[in-house]
Amino acid sequence: MSTALTELLGVKHPIIMAPMFLVSNSKMLIAGINNGIAAAVPALNYRTDEEFRAAIDEVRANTNGVGLGVNLIVNKSNPKAPAQLKTCVEKKVDFIITSLGSPEEVIKQCKPHGIKVFCDVVDLKFALKVQELGADAIIAVNSKAGGHAGPMTPEELIPLLAEKCDIPVISAGGVGKASQMEDVLKLGAVGASIGSVFIASEESGVSNEYKQACVDYGAKDIVMSTKVSGTPCTVINTPYVQKIGTKQNWFERVLSKSKRLKKWVKMLTFVKGMKALEKSAFSATYKTVWCAGPTIEHTNSIKPVSEIIKGLTGEQ
Repeated sequence: MSTALTELLGVKHPIIMAPMFLVSNSKMLIAGINNGIAAAVPALNYRTDEEFRAAIDEVRANTNGVGLGVNLIVNKSNPKAPAQLKTCVEKKVDFIITSLGSPEEVIKQCKPHGIKVFCDVVDLKFALKVQELGADAIIAVNSKAGGHAGPMTPEELIPLLAEKCDIPVISAGGVGKASQMEDVLKLGAVGASIGSVFIASEESGVSNEYKQACVDYGAKDIVMSTKVSGTPCTVINTPYVQKIGTKQNWFERVLSKSKRLKKWVKMLTFVKGMKALEKSAFSATYKTVWCAGPTIEHTNSIKPVSEIIKGLTGEQ
């Protein structure tokens, strides 16, 4: 299928394997790109620049050279952003997805090198801002996305952005099978950024317990929690999540409202939450905090990435 997304990235299918914190790895990216889709990884998945560069080189060496992307957190919470951007430019990745901040500097540095810049947006106001800055496409993060979801449904957000914006709209959220892929294209999207259905892939490096949870739980088991990063984030409603609750306690809420302390409280909440996610993702523990979106409803077994792609494109 040819769309503006396949033309922008030179891939067969209008799909991006979404960048997932802790989950995305080189094996998944290689399998995705070699099966006709684009694939992105969060730069923050690598502790050092050396590891980050090595991962880009590994993917390049084992694929046909198109469709490799990186997700950059571009606000002040990520002090590594300037160095990560420098690496992306030097390595000439195919595209960058920006999140949680202004993409101005990313666009400025990437344009001369032909690196595409796609920007996460949750509303029309920010979409128009990034379009004015020169973004190549917008990623419409809707209410069915995994992780930090947006407030609007796909049915509300995609047509709005497609009508009001002059650059392509890529949907993020709510696509876990071929018919849903067709739905977002009919709404005006040129493709979809898809993450949760790839968690339970054979190539994924997370624990078997995390993968099996994506098989055993479904859309009704996804809840929003503010205890992970300080902002609403979708997690699987495991017994442990039920035990600790999904909202900050009264003391945390009071601290979060303090003008003097809220920045530090949010930072500490984020660090604590990320450590909990990392421990849950890679080891068996009763303290299970697994991030996923409602499209795990369509995960019925642990499969190779190639089979998951066939389910999304209707080729099986």
